[in-house]
Amino acid sequence: MRREEAAMGGGVERVEEGRRNGVALAILQQRFDGVTRKMANTLLRTARSGVINTARDFSCAIVTADCQLLTAAESYPIHVIGGADMMAAAMLEIHPDPRPGDAYLHNSPYHGNSHAADHTILVPVFDDDGRHRFTVLSKAHQADCGNSLPTTYMGMARDVYEEGALIFPAVRVQRDYVDNTDVINMCMMRIRVPEQWRGDYLAMLGAARIGEREIRRMGAEIGWDALATHAADWFDLCEEMMADTLRGMAAGAARATCTHDPLPGCPPGGIPVNADVKVDPGAARVSVDLTDNIDCLPVGVNLSHACARTAAMVGVLNSLPRSLPANSGTLRRIDVRLREGCCVGIPRHPTSTSVATTNLGDRVTNAVQRAIAMIDPSCGMAEGGAAIPPAAGVISGVEPRNGHAYVNEVILAAGGGPGTPVQDGWLSLFTMGNAGMPFYDSVEVDEMLHPILVRTRRLSPDSEGAGTFRGAPGILTEFEPVSCDMELGFCSDGTVSPALGVCGGQAARSARQWIEHPDGSATPLSTSEQLVVRQGERVVSHSNGGGGYGDPLRRDPVRVAHDVTEGWITAHRARAIYGVALTSEGLVDSAETAKLRESSAG
Repeated sequence: MRREEAAMGGGVERVEEGRRNGVALAILQQRFDGVTRKMANTLLRTARSGVINTARDFSCAIVTADCQLLTAAESYPIHVIGGADMMAAAMLEIHPDPRPGDAYLHNSPYHGNSHAADHTILVPVFDDDGRHRFTVLSKAHQADCGNSLPTTYMGMARDVYEEGALIFPAVRVQRDYVDNTDVINMCMMRIRVPEQWRGDYLAMLGAARIGEREIRRMGAEIGWDALATHAADWFDLCEEMMADTLRGMAAGAARATCTHDPLPGCPPGGIPVNADVKVDPGAARVSVDLTDNIDCLPVGVNLSHACARTAAMVGVLNSLPRSLPANSGTLRRIDVRLREGCCVGIPRHPTSTSVATTNLGDRVTNAVQRAIAMIDPSCGMAEGGAAIPPAAGVISGVEPRNGHAYVNEVILAAGGGPGTPVQDGWLSLFTMGNAGMPFYDSVEVDEMLHPILVRTRRLSPDSEGAGTFRGAPGILTEFEPVSCDMELGFCSDGTVSPALGVCGGQAARSARQWIEHPDGSATPLSTSEQLVVRQGERVVSHSNGGGGYGDPLRRDPVRVAHDVTEGWITAHRARAIYGVALTSEGLVDSAETAKLRESSAG
């Protein structure tokens, strides 16, 4: 029986029952992806805070009416892959009667959001008959969210009350396209630099309304039922591609453990994260079990439900031998087991999850990647560099040039990418959950907008995790306040437990950080700090590089020579770790290299 559902502009077309028109699917999905890109462009160009308009710390997504993730093109994985559907479901559970013109402000980590600093605007999209068809969302990390201290990373908060952030569990912030001024006024009174937050709110709202407008245009042009049919077919196709991919991987099970640096009130050796991973090609499924981990801790690094779920999924998606769309169809083949009350599971209110998007979340992702590499050395990854060093901290104070208050996360540097079975680590990864998508700040723009001077930002030689494919090196950053004191808040990792290698790859060099005083003395900085940097003092931050993948002695000598030429490793390290000898011209000495490697192998 033939059936066609075609529409002008690339609608869904089924040539016959049971067969899909792949070209039509691809075209229409690109249109949905294009909607999220329009939303993202709106947010990038209209937000006021630097963490959004310079560093691009935001995401946009489209969810179906039954709360399945359709697309999150060019978005941070940790923001939306395992949380967009949960936020949309929470919106409908709390407000079962949405109507056109509604918008909801959501940042509750107990109702599907990542952490309190990620404000999200959800807008349900309706057809002309008033039927809810999709939900669009725009999410952005705020420069300030009303915490008790001027930082969005309360690493030492014992609970959500000590955090102090305003929590909005899908609160209706617009009805009939008009703001609920009560909610706006609460934010304006609690959040530091309120005019900046107000501008960011309008940018998020504008991005969501752009998404609503574009999907309504598609519904009018193509037909709402055709769009729904497309979503169902796209999910099924992506699930089939995921199943085919898993069938080609090696079968097995493995446990990997990655450890977060110690924090006061936590185990003295650090916070271990165990991931039990099983790949079952026969069933075309992969499972991640995070239940064998310690309970929630009286600090701010516990994961939210959304971040625990997403971090596990990101580890799987990163480890596949091919790239697949991150949507509900693909994710059907991933089973994640979580435990309530676990630090990498499902937290109970009032557990603090202030730092949920980065630190322990990255350790979950890294453990999953390393476990998959143990099962199948052609897949997986090493461990990525650790998150949120002082060079990515939140700075605040009063701008001496105009007397205005300021607060913003500066993203000057963070972790280096992990080595993989086929390539070296990405230089500007930042964190595993952000997938290398943040834009590192322009030094000149940061200096123009804030009273800081960036003395140094460069790659740190010999800091990579050595391997057949090496991890990215760490970054040395030095910055200081100008004509004032400045407050700095951060919650770092990787100073005690650096990024590990896998399959014979080596660990990266540990992160290091301190305050350099005018007399040349130095005060080491701990894992998590909120401190005042005085005029004349300098923050020195060596971020953590990525772990290596595979035996360093199997690395292509030409690549090693290139690394030396670029200044990423020294000639001494090339010889001692990679077994590569170089001539005075910097070229590979093949005969000496062969002797070195034969000697090392023996």
